[in-house]
Amino acid sequence: MAKRLPTTALRLFSRRLDTAFSSSFAVGSQPLKLEPAAPTIVDLDDHRKLFASVSTSKLLRSSVNLGFAANETFVDFGMWVMDSRLMETTLVRDVILKTVKHTMFDHFCAGETTEEAGMCIRKIHKAGLRGMLSYAVEHTTDNDGCDRNLEGFIRNVEFSKSLPPSSVSFVIAKMTAICPISLLRRVSDLLRWQYKDPSFALPWKLNTLPIFTNTSPLYHTLEKPEPLSPEEEQDLELAHKRLQKLCQKCVDLNVPLTIDAEDTSLQPAIDYFTYSSAIMFNKDENAIVYGTIQAYLKDSKERLFMASKTAENLGIPMGFKLVRGAYMSKETRAASELGYDSPIHSSIEETHSCYDDCASYMLERIADGNDAVVLATHNLQSGKVAALKARNLGIQRGNPKLEFAQLYGMSEALSFGLRNAGFQVSKYLPYGPVDMVMPYLLRRAEENRGLLSTSNVDRVLMGKELKRRVKSLQFGKAGDELHEGRNRHTVSWWWN
Repeated sequence: MAKRLPTTALRLFSRRLDTAFSSSFAVGSQPLKLEPAAPTIVDLDDHRKLFASVSTSKLLRSSVNLGFAANETFVDFGMWVMDSRLMETTLVRDVILKTVKHTMFDHFCAGETTEEAGMCIRKIHKAGLRGMLSYAVEHTTDNDGCDRNLEGFIRNVEFSKSLPPSSVSFVIAKMTAICPISLLRRVSDLLRWQYKDPSFALPWKLNTLPIFTNTSPLYHTLEKPEPLSPEEEQDLELAHKRLQKLCQKCVDLNVPLTIDAEDTSLQPAIDYFTYSSAIMFNKDENAIVYGTIQAYLKDSKERLFMASKTAENLGIPMGFKLVRGAYMSKETRAASELGYDSPIHSSIEETHSCYDDCASYMLERIADGNDAVVLATHNLQSGKVAALKARNLGIQRGNPKLEFAQLYGMSEALSFGLRNAGFQVSKYLPYGPVDMVMPYLLRRAEENRGLLSTSNVDRVLMGKELKRRVKSLQFGKAGDELHEGRNRHTVSWWWN
């Protein structure tokens, strides 16, 4: 285990940052804003150029699948079927899974096996994109399951090195897959209580970065929690060892690892695991372990600032994946049931503004030689403005500290537009057996209903390109086919 907190110096430093945040962030970073007449370097109007690497048959299938995914009635029916007793009948289950596999699964996922995922990676790499490989397991309740999931994550890292150089930008892991959910909840409660009462001792706690600010939601823990039992401490030690084993494998093979975010009831423990591992494994200006910041949370800007500044003072290179967020309904409902305001911004405009401010801050840090960021967004304006700011700051093409990302099967126009502008762009690629991955996809769809129905730019542009090809009789292959066989993405507002 790494060293425990030796003194209160880090905590005092964090609280001073917390107090000084508002003025410091305002001075240190200029918001991402474009004047109405300002130029853009990301062209999303030339649909012929955008989809030059996509075959006509693939364009047609993608347009149809996105149309179904944008239909809330269709999504509701799909979730009802997957949760119904129909799935208990073997014959019916096989038919349903086969139907799902050849529609939504094929569109939003990279495949069932590493071989299929590898085919997907190679094809998008030929189209100028990269892959963020996600072995799609999560929400484990026991140590045996956590051990199995860890081996799957390790194989995922090893598999990534068998693919073409630079074709895989990151591997993805979820702490909910290698630490029992109940323990993550317990650790989050204890961390929240220590923030409320700094005298509350946590003897097992490793050195970490700031996890809370004065505006963080603490209502999940209203009473002083019991200390971890000896058995829970043993389980915590096992969880640390699993993550450390995964991080060491990533260091050995030089494959960056991104830890995905969860809802605020679990996120403190996930940040704790992520930051303590980053302190151990991020060395020599090489950020191997990346945390995730969800910009739809009111405290996200402060937490990003405090974590990055504390890491800088400790000499730790830090990487962050910046997303919007995926648990809006769940977060609002949980806060309301406890009589508190939602931790999420009151409007989508406030979320957009927060995301853009965080992106601006991270781009400026990269230009100054600090930190690294994955700007994971489906929002066209955010992508355009961040790209222009990166270019104006002199961030060069191929800079390994800057990556744009979208989910596989989503925001193709933005992905290709950013690629054409010279930026590194990744697709988030979940893979695994259909019955294992589908619960993950259904949760994403339920958490983010309405997103696809309002994000129809891809369908419009695909429709225009299909019409152009019909008129010019350009059927068949229109270049290297981007999604054939086993490639597509997932659905989630946290990438919007």
